[in-house]
Amino acid sequence: MRLTTSPAQWCASFLLLVAAGTHIPLIRDHLAEAPYVGWLFILLSVVCIALAVVIVLVDSASVWLVSGAVCFGAVVAFLASRTVGLPQIGDDVGNWSEPLWVPAVASEVLMVALAVAHLRRMRTTASVTA
Repeated sequence: MRLTTSPAQWCASFLLLVAAGTHIPLIRDHLAEAPYVGWLFILLSVVCIALAVVIVLVDSASVWLVSGAVCFGAVVAFLASRTVGLPQIGDDVGNWSEPLWVPAVASEVLMVALAVAHLRRMRTTASVTA
């Protein structure tokens, strides 16, 4: 674990905050329509905000792994909701017009890619210094 502030950490923090910020406005409607989705949006937002803080403070493989995994899970859930559908929100199937999906999915996909790249760099750096 290293306490650093690399550009990758700041970028990751920004992407995590965008992911959280795009879900917060959707919470109220989803709590009414499909409460489990609303609660998952609350959980996702809280976790992304917490990770956004932690990833700036600690350059740890586990923080990067969790950040990438959380965002990957969000992308998979979104794609499932738009393709095969999820319970209580079947009307979302094929609904690609929701304006917040673009920044949400873009930030999550970019976070996954950044996490993979950063973890590879960390592994390469560790093997070179060993």
